[in-house]
Amino acid sequence: MALARVVEFEGVTRERLDEQNRQMEGSGPPEGFPPSEFVLLHDAAGEKSLVVFFFETEADYEQADAILNAMPAGDTPGRRTGVTKYDVVFRMSS
Repeated sequence: MALARVVEFEGVTRERLDEQNRQMEGSGPPEGFPPSEFVLLHDAAGEKSLVVFFFETEADYEQADAILNAMPAGDTPGRRTGVTKYDVVFRMSS
């Protein structure tokens, strides 16, 4: 069963997200980061965001979790307020 790592942030402005997008263009994931998919959601009015990473195995989740937890706070879109691990019960693309 796939796993999701859901991270909540506060104090996220559109300008900060645009800056991060520019920095990430052309660069790959951090060294050793396992294969994943991620989605970033932004509530502009509330200056909040959710980042959801999807991993196929527990080992991939744990490896990514360690790498992401070691990132400097300046590399995030805002102030991290929570990290939750979820089982992915259903997933569909169209």
